[in-house]
Amino acid sequence: MKKIDILNFITNNRKSPNDIKTYSEILTHLKADEVKLKELLIELQQTRVLKETEKQGEKAYQVVTK
Repeated sequence: MKKIDILNFITNNRKSPNDIKTYSEILTHLKADEVKLKELLIELQQTRVLKETEKQGEKAYQVVTK
């Protein structure tokens, strides 16, 4: 799993460029190791590519930089 896999799942430039995906949606879709996923999400937040938000009371992420 790479950072680009996370970004591609969260956003679709043509259909929904500002989509928000919950942590569980990302984890389920990518079938990823939870520890590795958390590391990549933290790294993407630190570089200000992702922003953490909330969707239906759950932690969620949105791409803010392309």
